[in-house]
Amino acid sequence: MFNGSSFAEFLLLAFVDTQELQFLHFTLFLGIYLAALLGNGLIITAVACDHRLHTPMYFFLLSLSLLDLGTISVVVPRSMANSLWNTRVISYLGCAAQVFVFFVSAEYSLLTVMAYDRYVAICKPLHYSTLMGSRACVKMAAAAWGSGFLHALLHTSNTFSIPLCQGNVVDQFFCEIPQILKLSCSDSYLREAGLLVVSAFLLFGCFIFIVLSYVQIFTAVLRIPSEQGRHKAFSTCLPHLTVVSLFVSTAVFACLKPPSLSSPALDLVVTVLYSVVPPAVNPLIYSMRNKELKEALRKVISWTF
Repeated sequence: MFNGSSFAEFLLLAFVDTQELQFLHFTLFLGIYLAALLGNGLIITAVACDHRLHTPMYFFLLSLSLLDLGTISVVVPRSMANSLWNTRVISYLGCAAQVFVFFVSAEYSLLTVMAYDRYVAICKPLHYSTLMGSRACVKMAAAAWGSGFLHALLHTSNTFSIPLCQGNVVDQFFCEIPQILKLSCSDSYLREAGLLVVSAFLLFGCFIFIVLSYVQIFTAVLRIPSEQGRHKAFSTCLPHLTVVSLFVSTAVFACLKPPSLSSPALDLVVTVLYSVVPPAVNPLIYSMRNKELKEALRKVISWTF
């Protein structure tokens, strides 16, 4: 019996075997990573520098961009380096850092807070400045980040305290909890599996809160007499709703897909969709239909060049 702490390193699943395809994988991930850095960096700079964007909605968007940068930076650079150097090795601490799902947990909590922000803005506009004051926004963002940290700390410490009897080969291109549990001894994973079930119920509770918020939002929007008013209200909600749908749909499919559909290639594609793609496309989603943000981004780009 080997304990997880006895392993100095783990072996990750390689995307491809040939050198040409490895270089293609490196190039693809490099493009996605640079797009994520550029898009989220521009949003952070625009929100921080433009006083017109110093509102709760953009404050939460800035926080979301910071989390997106953390999410993609934990996974993609290591995978790029492995492809470039033709290796599968990741250190024990590197694997623990990838299992430490702080950014993903905090992002989901923050998306729940952003749903509440949109609910107050549309359903209780007269109380918006009171309910969503600067102090309240900081507290909600801190709660999202803090809950994500505690959630990640609990899972990471619990996962790496489990004895590993099945070697150190991780069947994924980065370390994630379900793949680490596959290496554990029989019955030793039950504690972490139970913790995952509890976490799933908490995440489902957040999802229900988001759904109920949008039910009330859509009901309130449909009561707006003018078409222009309805369009403006919908446009402020559509980016957030799109990001939540992308985040939830890919994660749910990855967890609940039928075993008959499971294959190494499909598992890799699905994992990329929920772990790599969202941080790169979120800035595009939020800036596509937002005139204020577009104008602020143009100013930032003009200052840069």
